[in-house]
Amino acid sequence: MLEARHLRVLRAVAATGSFSAAGRELGCTQPAVSQQMKALETSVGTPLLIRSGREMRLTQAGEALVRHASGILAGLTAAEEEVAAIAGLRAGRVRLVSFPSGSSTLVPTALAALRAAHPGTRVSLEEAEPPNSVELLREGDCDVALAFRYEGAAGAEEWDDLVVRPLLTDRLVGLVPERHRLARTAAAGPVAIGELAAEPWIAGCPRCRGQLIEVCAGAGFTPRIDFATDDYPAVVGLVGAGLGVAVLPQLAVESVRPRGVRMVTLEPAVRREIVALTLPDLAQVPAVAATLDQLARAAAR
Repeated sequence: MLEARHLRVLRAVAATGSFSAAGRELGCTQPAVSQQMKALETSVGTPLLIRSGREMRLTQAGEALVRHASGILAGLTAAEEEVAAIAGLRAGRVRLVSFPSGSSTLVPTALAALRAAHPGTRVSLEEAEPPNSVELLREGDCDVALAFRYEGAAGAEEWDDLVVRPLLTDRLVGLVPERHRLARTAAAGPVAIGELAAEPWIAGCPRCRGQLIEVCAGAGFTPRIDFATDDYPAVVGLVGAGLGVAVLPQLAVESVRPRGVRMVTLEPAVRREIVALTLPDLAQVPAVAATLDQLARAAAR
């Protein structure tokens, strides 16, 4: 096993021609140089120097090792500098995966603050809904996953193997056309979701759609879903055109310009927990930890 300190000594001996001169260059004693050279020769299993009186020459093996030593030591120096830069947040990379409404609300604020504080840290962003985003994290395809789960939902994911940074609790709100009968009473207080039982519905992403059906079943009806789309602006547009009603997370509504619609507070209350997830080892990486901190600050605003 080659050690960098031994290679530095060999290179100094080869450059100066003696142990004493190498010791002066390295700031150590001549016996210390001699001991390290013996240790290196023992490690490689062959003589590296030929000593003849005051003359000292490299063997063929010594010449080969000196030839490679410069590249090896330069590579180690570069590696040390790169690791130090990453540890000091002067460099680094974070792969972030987020669901769409998180991408348009929490993520921009968090990444802008991260870039201002640590301009050398690069963050890439891809979109995926949970549980796909969580699987990407577990499989090593991202470093941080922005995810959510509904309170009290059947079959809620287990995140016991992950580091969970709670960000906020997002309440689902009802959307009705601005001329809808309930739009006029929206300010009066919560509306029971059962009052929308006879309405045509516009449903969101598959997971949100399943949650809608579950909530409606609890209120004693099955929603008639006329339209389904993963695109939140499309949901708002369809409601605004008077084609139905919808339930969306408040965070999703904030991510679009809801024209022609009114928000109503629904009962029973349905909430989802928004979190940032990472793996335990990744949580110790400075750039990942800084990203989690900025996501938490963005959610607190």
